[in-house]
Amino acid sequence: MKIIDLTEEHLPHYFLCLEEWSDDIKDAGNHKEVWYHRMEDKGLRVKLALDDSGVIGGMIQYVPIEHSMIEGKDLFFILCIWVHGHKKGRGNFQKRGMGKALLQAAEEDVKALGAKGIAAWGLRLPIWMKASWFKRHGYKVVDNRGLQSLLWKPFKNDAIPPRWIRPKGKPSFEPGRVTVTAYCNGWCPAMNLAFERARRAASEFGEKVNFRAVDTFDRQVLLDCGQSDAVFVNDKQIRTGPPPSYEKIRKIIEKQVKKCQPGLNQK
Repeated sequence: MKIIDLTEEHLPHYFLCLEEWSDDIKDAGNHKEVWYHRMEDKGLRVKLALDDSGVIGGMIQYVPIEHSMIEGKDLFFILCIWVHGHKKGRGNFQKRGMGKALLQAAEEDVKALGAKGIAAWGLRLPIWMKASWFKRHGYKVVDNRGLQSLLWKPFKNDAIPPRWIRPKGKPSFEPGRVTVTAYCNGWCPAMNLAFERARRAASEFGEKVNFRAVDTFDRQVLLDCGQSDAVFVNDKQIRTGPPPSYEKIRKIIEKQVKKCQPGLNQK
């Protein structure tokens, strides 16, 4: 196994989170690529794990916390760490120590950069990005939001614990008309997929539905709304993890359209 920095050669794989085989991921648009180029001069770090034959099996991406969806200072934040585990495409690389190696490489890199610590988010469920996995590697929970835990590992005594940026309320909408509000930061293809499906579904209803896109890459916009990635139909938030199907989003929008216009028989 070898851990390397992201190179120009591997960008296409990185933009699709190593899932080039997935038709779904291709529907996520080019948000990740745009986000990457916007983040290049803001301290984004990406490392890849290669097996002995040179095939990419995993990746980790982390940024200065000041450019993340977390409140903090002088820390780095792990947006995600992902070891490909599907049988399709490149195959299953899990249970080989790639995740641990990627995490250690990121921690060493962050220390060398002079940061005071590193933080990550984790789910309190036995699925992807498990909080329990980070705990086993010395991370401690400092904040919780829903099913997500915010964890960190300080490197210096004067490091300040990070905190979640919390939602600042629900988006507004016009009475008598459906409004789909979609927040998009760009860093996660899965979230980008939900955004694109919501946009496409909303467009099918013409003027009956107002689609409002909110670009949360701008730090002030993110702080003002407290949302990084989310989809609302009027004031109801759609669960976007894992990304809902286009058909499910369309049905939710259609239901609200019919409420606004009871006589509508929209197919």
